[in-house]
Amino acid sequence: MGRGILKAPLPVALLIPLSEGAGPLFRQVYLGLRQAILSGSLRKGERIPSTRELAEQLGISRTVVVLAYDQLLAEGFVVGRGGSGTYVAESLEADRARSSAHLTRFRLSRYGAAVERRAADALAQGPGVPRPLRYDFASGRTEVESFPFELWRRMLLANARRASLRELDYGPAGGRLALREAIAAHLRRSRAVVCDPAQVIVVNGSQQGLDLVARVLIERGDAVAIEDPQYQGVRDAFLAAGARLQPVEVDRDGLDPARLPARSRLVFVTPSHQFPTGAILPLARRLALLKWAQRTGAVVLEDDYDGEFRYDGQALESLQGLDPEGRVIYSGTFSRTVFPALRIGYLVVPRPLVHAFTAAKWITDRHTPTLEQQTLADFIAGGMYERHLRRLRRRNAARRRTLLEAIHKHLGDRVEVTGDGAGAHIVLWPRGRHSEEALVRKAAAHSVGIYGVAKYFLHRPSPPGMVLGYARLKEHEIREGIRRLGEALFIRVHSWPSQKA
Repeated sequence: MGRGILKAPLPVALLIPLSEGAGPLFRQVYLGLRQAILSGSLRKGERIPSTRELAEQLGISRTVVVLAYDQLLAEGFVVGRGGSGTYVAESLEADRARSSAHLTRFRLSRYGAAVERRAADALAQGPGVPRPLRYDFASGRTEVESFPFELWRRMLLANARRASLRELDYGPAGGRLALREAIAAHLRRSRAVVCDPAQVIVVNGSQQGLDLVARVLIERGDAVAIEDPQYQGVRDAFLAAGARLQPVEVDRDGLDPARLPARSRLVFVTPSHQFPTGAILPLARRLALLKWAQRTGAVVLEDDYDGEFRYDGQALESLQGLDPEGRVIYSGTFSRTVFPALRIGYLVVPRPLVHAFTAAKWITDRHTPTLEQQTLADFIAGGMYERHLRRLRRRNAARRRTLLEAIHKHLGDRVEVTGDGAGAHIVLWPRGRHSEEALVRKAAAHSVGIYGVAKYFLHRPSPPGMVLGYARLKEHEIREGIRRLGEALFIRVHSWPSQKA
């Protein structure tokens, strides 16, 4: 008899687990043998069964095994010896077993090391990770139940059917003209943004927009002014780019321009609904911020992540629309108003920056998917987006009203509420001395998800606060969640009258 495998033919079959639905049988046989060779279970120079023998062991057609062997021969994992059989190639290492102790260690670039440090927690705990909490007040969620998905599917299918071969090739880096025209028209009408389609850069979500800003405008060591507290995504993007962050304290009216540094390359601001505090930047501060940018030569990055939602009076116009010099880059996204998986956002950049940002987008990923762009363009241009926004505003307004009433009833004056004038989240600031971590744990024990504000500060805040998003919850869930939160915090408030917000 031969060597190795022929002395004990049964284990070879055990090395090739076959399962229904796991792909073509020949592919499963090929992958099983390939892995056995790479792991050292089959050693170099060792003879493997004939195609007939292995087919009998596995109870499958010999033709299937022949196809698998042909693939192994073509890739050099095995060699055939005329009149003798098939053997594991001698050129392979004797033992390819892999262990963490022998994995190659790589030297990361400064950017790679910074990204790994900054994004580890976000990847593990981001909004896409499901939580086993019944009443989850996570912020940044989109209310997707009311979106007209059936209409969207029909529109997407129609665009796929009528797309020409040219339209299915690489598209323009800055985005399809139809979508850029639709975005520009909507922003001029609803947010008073002063722009034309040429200034719109379509990106894969607002996070890519932040990354492009960092790549195009920030050198390692550049000073960047940033709200404190702030959105973690922008902090991580700028730190990964090597920026030297200059935190500017936020108060009840948002960022205070009087506290801005003497010089800075760029300032990041969320004027319509500061994240996370919810403060709204008043007109006087907006004008002062623009004067500071003019005086220092800085660029202003305006993130209007949920500027479409305002409940007290008319929505405030954009900061970009007040800019006489073209120093503001305006950032927006459809993740909050359509659905997050769409991954379409946009930048509106000053004219002198259009070419640089378009080139950076092209180098990054060439372009954003074109069929989705055209479908979104049709959705906006056909008036369906505006109707959907009105529906979302009504639903969010009802949730907000329910939330504030429940807070008043079950938490009373034990907490202060900020950020309730716009957006889809609020912040609760408990009165008295509390541990933020303890508050979160107590709430979780009652199946209520709340989220501390400490992680959004470059310096830990005092007193602690809790971010509560409400876009994804139903009204009865909001009521029950806040009732449980009151119990979790050992707050007993009785006979408070319901109050309309």
